[in-house]
Amino acid sequence: MRAQLFQPALALALVAVPLAACQTDPGTGFASGAAGGVVVGAIVGGPVGAAVGGVAGAAVGGVVSAEEARRVRTYAAAQRSPSIRTAEPVAVGQPAPRSARLAPVPASVGLRNPYSYTIVNERTVLVDPRTRQVVEIIE
Repeated sequence: MRAQLFQPALALALVAVPLAACQTDPGTGFASGAAGGVVVGAIVGGPVGAAVGGVAGAAVGGVVSAEEARRVRTYAAAQRSPSIRTAEPVAVGQPAPRSARLAPVPASVGLRNPYSYTIVNERTVLVDPRTRQVVEIIE
């Protein structure tokens, strides 16, 4: 029984670890992907799911590439969007703070998905406008 549980986890780890090593910007996608994977994995599969989810999430990485993150950061700076201050933690997978005003990221910025952004505690935060869920924190 144990072998049946760990074989899929091992197979996933063997695929995910090399993918994680290929990340071009380990500070952005790798960390946020790992954190998101741990949360989802823990919900779905408990401690083993958290470990597997963290590895898989790290491999997938963030939702935007380093180049897309640079373009979003540049666009947000040009808009002079004000930063809101909040004591609430801002984390990938969690809702954006209620006081955050979302602004659409125009298609000209070149993102693959139609995200909105806000500035929270001096950090650019990408948000799914339909759910207000934080999808990426751009440092």
